[in-house]
Amino acid sequence: MTRGGGGGDTISKMPDVEESVPPKYPGDSEGRSCKPETSGPPQEDKSGSEDPPPCKVKETVHNAFWDHLKEQLSAAPPDFSCALELLKEIKEILLSLLLPRQNRLRIEIEEALDMDLLKQEAEHGALKVLYLSKYVLNMMALLCAPVRDEAVQKLENITDPVWLLRGIFQVLGRMKMDMVNYTIQSLQPHLQEHSIQYERAKFQELLNKQPSLLNHTTKWLTQAAADLTMSPPACPDTSDSSSVAGPSPNEAANNPEPLSPTMVLCQGFLNLLLWDLENEEFPETLLMDRTRLQELKSQLHHLTVMASVLLVASSFSGSVLFGSPQFVDKLKRITKSLLEDFHSRPEEAILTVSEQVSQEIHQSLKNMGLVALSSDNTASLMGQLQNIAKKENCVRSVIDQRIHLFLKCCLVLGVQRSLLDLPGGLALIEAELAELGQKFVNLTHHNQQVFGPYYTEILKTLISPAQALETKVESV
Repeated sequence: MTRGGGGGDTISKMPDVEESVPPKYPGDSEGRSCKPETSGPPQEDKSGSEDPPPCKVKETVHNAFWDHLKEQLSAAPPDFSCALELLKEIKEILLSLLLPRQNRLRIEIEEALDMDLLKQEAEHGALKVLYLSKYVLNMMALLCAPVRDEAVQKLENITDPVWLLRGIFQVLGRMKMDMVNYTIQSLQPHLQEHSIQYERAKFQELLNKQPSLLNHTTKWLTQAAADLTMSPPACPDTSDSSSVAGPSPNEAANNPEPLSPTMVLCQGFLNLLLWDLENEEFPETLLMDRTRLQELKSQLHHLTVMASVLLVASSFSGSVLFGSPQFVDKLKRITKSLLEDFHSRPEEAILTVSEQVSQEIHQSLKNMGLVALSSDNTASLMGQLQNIAKKENCVRSVIDQRIHLFLKCCLVLGVQRSLLDLPGGLALIEAELAELGQKFVNLTHHNQQVFGPYYTEILKTLISPAQALETKVESV
C-alpha cells in the first residue's frame, strides 16, 4: 500500500485526536434509496413487553442493511444500486477530509470515483467493488491520523467486499470526527482571540456611555492592594492544631509580596472567593463570571470541609488505613455524598458524616486485625468531626487558609508547580485541588486577557512607580 503521492502534493497527517462520537453508518441517512425498508409503521405491542433499547434497534437496522447489500452483490446478475450509493458517500467523505491545498488528491479522487463512469460500469455488470474498496483503503492510509493506522491496516486483510465496505465506513466515521476535532483545535486560538476582542469592544461601548462603569472594579482592586500590606490572620485557637501539622506552606507565596500589578490582581481574584457574590458592588469586569465564581466558591467550601474531615480521621486511625488509596477513596466518596446538604444544614450533615466515618474506621481496623477504636476514642473522634461544622473551628480555618494559599500559588506559579509543594494537610485531596486550581486559573486568565488594559490603568493610580515592578498586568 502506497503512502505518498506524486505531483508535489505533500500529505501532512493530522495529530492524534480523541474520538468523541460513534461512526455514522450509511443506513443512517434519511431518504437513502437502498436503506432497508420496514414493513410499515410500528405496531402497538399488546403483549405489555417493553420496547427494545434504541441501540439494539439501530444495530438490527445496520445488520439488515449490510445483509441487503450482500444479497444484491451475490445476485445473478449482481445489483450494484446500493454499492453505488455507498461509493458516492465514501467519495464525499474522502473529499471532506482533504485540506484546501491538496488539489492533486482532490482531482485524483474525483477521477477514480467518477460516479457517472461507475454507474455505466454497474449497468454493464462490470463494477469492481473490491478493487475500488482497495483504492479507498490506500487513500484512507494517506489521510488518516496516526491513531487510525492500525485500524486501516487491519482492513487490508479483508477480502469479502461487504465486510470490507462495512469496515471502511466504521473507520471513515472516526476519521471524520478526527478532522472535526483537528479543525476545532486549529481554530481555537483564533476563536479565543476573537472572543477576547469582542468582549472588550462591547465593554468599551458600555464604558463610553457610562464613565462610572469601572467604579466597583476600582474599589475591588484598591481593597486588594490594601490587603497585600496586611499579615494574614492567625488561627484563633492553636491548642488543637497538632492534627494539621505538616510541611510548611510554600514560602514564596506566603511571604509579603512587593506591591506589583500582578500580585494586586491575584489578591483581588482570591478575595472574590470570600465575597458575598450577590454584593451590589461586585466588580463590573467580572459580572459575566459571577456564576462560575459561585460554583468555584461552593467547590472550595466542600473541599475545605472534606479535607478537615479526612485530616481529623487520619489522626485517629494512623498511617495504616490512610496509607491505602482504596480506603481513602472510599472515605472521600462517603464524605462527599453526605456533605451535599452541608451548606443548608451543617450540623445535621456533619453528624451523619461523623457517625459514618467513625464506623468505617472502626470496621476497617477490625478487618485488618488491628486494635479497634475504644469507646473514648470513638467519642473523641466524633466530637472533633462534629466541631468542623463551626466556621471558627481551628482545623477548618487552617485548611481553608492553606487551600487559598494553594490557589494563590496556582495564579503565580501555575497548577502543576503548585502541586509539587502542597501545604500540609492537603495531600489527601490533591486530585480535587488540581481540578479546582485549573478552573480558577482558566477563569482568571481569560478575564485578564479581556480586561487587562483597564486593570493596568487602574493599578497605575494605586501603585507608585517606586513600588511597581511591572508596567502592565501580565497573564497569570
